[in-house]
Amino acid sequence: MISVIINGEPQSFDRSLNCSELVDELGLAGRRIAMERNGEIVPRSQYGLCTLRDGDRLEIVVAVGGG
Repeated sequence: MISVIINGEPQSFDRSLNCSELVDELGLAGRRIAMERNGEIVPRSQYGLCTLRDGDRLEIVVAVGGG
């Protein structure tokens, strides 16, 4: 089990995830998002390579269109 903080809220997952898998788990696939892990921006090209660790703090921002 892995526990992380996402946008200030604790969340647990039954297996280790990379950022790409986390996006899928959260239902954000296909959406325009930005992700920060422990204070550093994670480039989208690195999502599949960035494995989350227990205790990581993530901020995820979803771009919203409008006007």
